[in-house]
Amino acid sequence: MDCVFCKIASGEIPSKKAYEDDKICAFYDLDPQAPVHILIIPKEHIASAREITPENSGIVAHIFEVAAKLAEENHLDNGFRIVNNCGEDGGQTVQHLHFHLLGGRSMKWPPG
Repeated sequence: MDCVFCKIASGEIPSKKAYEDDKICAFYDLDPQAPVHILIIPKEHIASAREITPENSGIVAHIFEVAAKLAEENHLDNGFRIVNNCGEDGGQTVQHLHFHLLGGRSMKWPPG
């Protein structure tokens, strides 16, 4: 498998880590869209939100628990955004489940 996020999770490709445990990895985005832009991924390859099942859904709860911890550590007291893109039309560019934690500026809707 030639998945860039699997390679980051395994350490084959270096990244600036924000958090890591035995289940997930969080690292700073190379093209940040906000002052704080952290990607949070499961270490297990799950291609997208479409592949969430009862057997693997616990990883999403763990990701959100860690996102709250990272938001606190990064002083995102006024709020933050968590984004997941799913599929080509949803804007997913890497076929590995991931969540963007964005903060440090006012977020507008629609995004921009």
